[in-house]
Amino acid sequence: MRSIERTLLAWILGALALGSLVVALVTYLVTLEEMHEVFDADLKNVAQAVSSYHHAGHSAGSTDPIVSPRRTDTPDEYEIVTVTWTPKGERVFSSDSRVQLPFITVEGLSRPLVQGESWIVYSSVGADGVAQAAQRVSARQEMAGESAAQVLPPLIGLVVAVGALLVFGLRRGLQPLDSTAQDVAQRTARSLEPITLKDVPKEVKPLVVSINDLMHRLAVAFATQRRFMADAAHELRTPITALRLQLQLLQRSSDDAERGQAVSELAAGIDRSQRLVEQLLQIARSDPDGELTRREPLDLAELVRTTVAALSVKAEHLGLDLGADAHDTVMLEGDVNQLTVLLNNLVENALRYTPAGGVVDVTAEVEDGRPLLRVVDNGPGIAESEHARVFDRFYRCEAAQSQSGDGSGSGLGLAIVRAIAERHRAEVSLRTPAAGHGLEVRVSFPAP
Repeated sequence: MRSIERTLLAWILGALALGSLVVALVTYLVTLEEMHEVFDADLKNVAQAVSSYHHAGHSAGSTDPIVSPRRTDTPDEYEIVTVTWTPKGERVFSSDSRVQLPFITVEGLSRPLVQGESWIVYSSVGADGVAQAAQRVSARQEMAGESAAQVLPPLIGLVVAVGALLVFGLRRGLQPLDSTAQDVAQRTARSLEPITLKDVPKEVKPLVVSINDLMHRLAVAFATQRRFMADAAHELRTPITALRLQLQLLQRSSDDAERGQAVSELAAGIDRSQRLVEQLLQIARSDPDGELTRREPLDLAELVRTTVAALSVKAEHLGLDLGADAHDTVMLEGDVNQLTVLLNNLVENALRYTPAGGVVDVTAEVEDGRPLLRVVDNGPGIAESEHARVFDRFYRCEAAQSQSGDGSGSGLGLAIVRAIAERHRAEVSLRTPAAGHGLEVRVSFPAP
């Protein structure tokens, strides 16, 4: 597992160490360049001085030789070797005859290779001969290296000191993260209070805010789940009790007529219980926080025609006029199975609460570039004050309880519709039709 502290230390200390090496290298190069300037000037002065000194007492026609000293000592790396020559290239004098400098007739600096070593030679050329002053290049490099080496220990000490301060600073700076982690670890499914933002560094604040947002959504989801489970248990208790009573009536039936009536009521109770269980499963699967498992292009008009055709027999049996106005293609992207559940719930709700002789129209069209589904009935409708409440799970307005033809309403139909619509990023709204009575449910989908 990666450590932020170790990663930062590694990068910062690595950068400091690299910077120290760069400083030492720059120090070496700058010092070497400065030494070249100083020693080159010294070589020039020495060469010119040697030229005037030796040639002053040795003319071109003189036969008195100038004796060069014989050296048996170990040569000094920093020593400057001087040599004088006649105009014809005869060596007159050498301060160290072991160094065989070449005869150079060009005024100025040169860098010959002498006996495998690189030398810097200044040649002073005059009418009476040539005087040279020479120094090893390695001597200058060694002096520059010593200067750079003297810089390294303070730099290494600086790196160590900065590293120690970084360790201390990082541990102090990352301490709020440990406190936040301990705070999060203390949270449970029943204790999802937000983490306090007091004393939280601004770099960590976005993470804490995101965690708080996540815990808020989890708290809402858990509360909704607990409420749903409690409501579901309460709603299932009533049909199960009714089934038990109908079973007892069947067992107590004394003749075929009573037995047939009891069987019929028991079958109707089983149907109602089955529908309630199916709706509970549907609303559990259509949680708006989830993601669509399938998203594919589909024709909303074709889906309307198919659904209306499937429910037309039920509408006929209830004495209702169920029609579809979906002639033009209305394309959108979504899950065809979930949208079928949405449409079935809307149409079945309209059929359940519309009295015999009523009309239910289902329309698929495009409005302002957005696919629109409308289910309109001419039943008693829903009071405007209850438009927001009817989308709550298990909520049934008083009018709905008295208007349901078969008493099978559970208050889940519109909750399922809203959950599926939200998963498709669609908007659900209730309106009163232009006729002044009934109910119009509109589902507006996002533009494709």
